[in-house]
Amino acid sequence: MFSKVNSLGLLGFGAELVEVEIDLSNGLPRFDIVGLPSSSVAESKNRVRSVIKNMKLTFPISRITVNLAPADFRKEGTIYDLPILIAVLLASRQLSANVSSCAFVGEISLNGDTRHINGILPMTIRAREMGIRNLYIPFDNLNEAKIISGINIYPVKSVQQLFRHFQGEEIILPFYSNIMTNEELLELTMANRSPSTQSYNDFSDVVGQQMAKRALEIAAAGGHNVLLTGPPGVGKSMLAKCVPSILPDMSLEEIIETSSIYSVAGKLTPTDPLMISRPFRSPHHTMSISAMTGGGFKARPGEVSFANNGVLFMDEIPLFQKSVLESLRQPLEDREITVSRNGATSKYPANFMLVASMNPCPCGYFNDPTHVCTCTEKSRLNYKSRLSGPLIDRIDLIVTVEQIECEKLLNSKPSNEVETSAQIKERVNKTREIQRKRFQNTSCTCNAEMSRPMIKSYCKLSIDAENALVLAYERLHLSARVSDKILRVARTIADLDNSNEIQKTHILEAIGYREI
Repeated sequence: MFSKVNSLGLLGFGAELVEVEIDLSNGLPRFDIVGLPSSSVAESKNRVRSVIKNMKLTFPISRITVNLAPADFRKEGTIYDLPILIAVLLASRQLSANVSSCAFVGEISLNGDTRHINGILPMTIRAREMGIRNLYIPFDNLNEAKIISGINIYPVKSVQQLFRHFQGEEIILPFYSNIMTNEELLELTMANRSPSTQSYNDFSDVVGQQMAKRALEIAAAGGHNVLLTGPPGVGKSMLAKCVPSILPDMSLEEIIETSSIYSVAGKLTPTDPLMISRPFRSPHHTMSISAMTGGGFKARPGEVSFANNGVLFMDEIPLFQKSVLESLRQPLEDREITVSRNGATSKYPANFMLVASMNPCPCGYFNDPTHVCTCTEKSRLNYKSRLSGPLIDRIDLIVTVEQIECEKLLNSKPSNEVETSAQIKERVNKTREIQRKRFQNTSCTCNAEMSRPMIKSYCKLSIDAENALVLAYERLHLSARVSDKILRVARTIADLDNSNEIQKTHILEAIGYREI
């Protein structure tokens, strides 16, 4: 006797349709799973056997062969428990149902309850793309899966409930969603969101530092990378942690893409089912290169992917390993990364905004009027040389954060009289809307992503601006990449001024953010 049930399997960042084929044949009783299963998949037979017996059904006394097709990629995780069990019941004629338009994924406990699984979001997307009309998933994964429109989602609490559903005794009502707006999505997810949602610093709490605030506003408005330099204690880290509070709201596509990464990595829970806020990742400087870029046996995503559509903050960036810093060059340029390991090769998005900080020297007090620098010239050069030229070229804005006088700190205005992050974010959103309309027929989403042909098309310079750029190119010996960076930043500054043409003041301000 033979049966076939549709399921899905994770393959890097995405998912693939998997056919669970089962054959019951004569011979000595045994239970074999083939099709390149991992050890966790092979253990499914023990859970399936226990559930069938606990349901007071008959476990087939025959040779059971399970094939997970196609067999050209490794099947990982416990997501095949539910489809294998359904296939066994169909093959043994203990369940009668037409499941040709259905797919099943889910882990089951020994008493038949379903459990939360990883990667349900990309699997739901793939099921819809493959024409699957009905997807049966664990109940705890519903809040994550129901963001995807155009497919019936059946939340299953237990195998017993699913069995009664197919018997017509207890119908499970499907969830079907249309395409949602951001407001509808927020309303849908906030009711199930845990109270420990991360909150960010507000720019109204930062005293002074107008130049740094201005640079970070430009960076947020255009998606540019930023490096903050200055002595210890001037507020570099505080400024960086304010950046998420002014980033533009995420679009539905960005929410789905970012949530898919966290879903694959198992970082979503029933109480936090989606990433509706832009991620802010702040890894420690002792991290390895695989932790930054992704890796391990299963080629899992790294910090550059977890920061996708958000911020990657690298505090004291020269302290990171040289290999880790150099590994950032490719994702900063291509905004994606390919992770190749012995077991798998996966491509992950890495479209993040880099915010880094550093001291001017190892002791931190070079050129500081209130402290004496104890570093030698050689140690200062060695410290700065940890950031290679190609890496510096990929940073759009370099800002010096100055020490604030004690008198200004004591006599600073109350936070309610200072410009807040909400006010800055309003300008950022307006600027991003300009860019959204500009790039609506392209794959580009912000000025920082413009290719060279796009720069030529969208960065129209006035005569004075062009002359200023040519003069800076010759005197400062700028590379072609840096010249493009200046034009992208100038385009963002012009957008903040609601100017179609880039003026001389925009170019000069953009050039002013290139010193280190």
